[in-house]
Amino acid sequence: MTIEAYIEGVGLCGPGLTGWESSRAILAGVRPYVSMPAVVPPSSLLPANEQRRMVLTVKLAMAVGSEAVFHAGRDAAATPTVFTSSGGDGDTVHQILESLATPEREVSPTRFHNSVHNAPAGYWSIATRSHEPTTALCAYDASFAAGLLDAVAQANAEDRPIALIAYDLPYPEPLNTVRPIVSLFGTALVLSPRAADHSLARLTIALRRAENESTPMPDPALEKLRRGNPAARSLPLLAALARHAAETVAVEYMGGKHLMVELAPIGSQSRSGRAA
Repeated sequence: MTIEAYIEGVGLCGPGLTGWESSRAILAGVRPYVSMPAVVPPSSLLPANEQRRMVLTVKLAMAVGSEAVFHAGRDAAATPTVFTSSGGDGDTVHQILESLATPEREVSPTRFHNSVHNAPAGYWSIATRSHEPTTALCAYDASFAAGLLDAVAQANAEDRPIALIAYDLPYPEPLNTVRPIVSLFGTALVLSPRAADHSLARLTIALRRAENESTPMPDPALEKLRRGNPAARSLPLLAALARHAAETVAVEYMGGKHLMVELAPIGSQSRSGRAA
């Protein structure tokens, strides 16, 4: 059994990857990849004073989500969302644990609500003034695949576009020792059940018990990133999209299974967002 969807827009932020448009040549292998500290750009959905108060998890999700929605020319307020991440905000969790280790054991309400897994989804709904459905899910290292499968299923069930927003960040020590994540990484896809003039590619997805491992990245540094950040399991799919090539990639799922994602490019990718 297969399920299909069409990619309309992409958002991207990671080490040496500053937005989808500027990263396409790198992912396609046309330009060399140079890893450098990731810089999360400001989101157009939030005023500057609000952005200064946001935790990094929220900033990353907002940045890639707003880029993808703009790229697709969609109205963020009218687009349902799926947020997927293998963990919450690690810095906030670390601070809460430090507070609980003190005699006072006082945790501020702000830190508590920022630690909740669906905090980025809540901030997104507030910032976009959206009343559309939103989902926040977690599936450990398979979080991107689970989010992609959920988003495509929802898009088809509701017959409307949906935004998938995936992100993961490193934990501070000592949490990093038991759950190492190499760098922050976030990506977003606007997915539609129907083709449109601005569609980038068609995805045909099947859940299979794959004999082979997940599709790797040819560049060793990008492969290290793919293996070291659950959201970066998306990199082989993004690379195929950047190459504008018909390819099938295997993305790690759960229970020894993979999502086999067949990508068929459509039209040209040389366009920017169609709406603010």
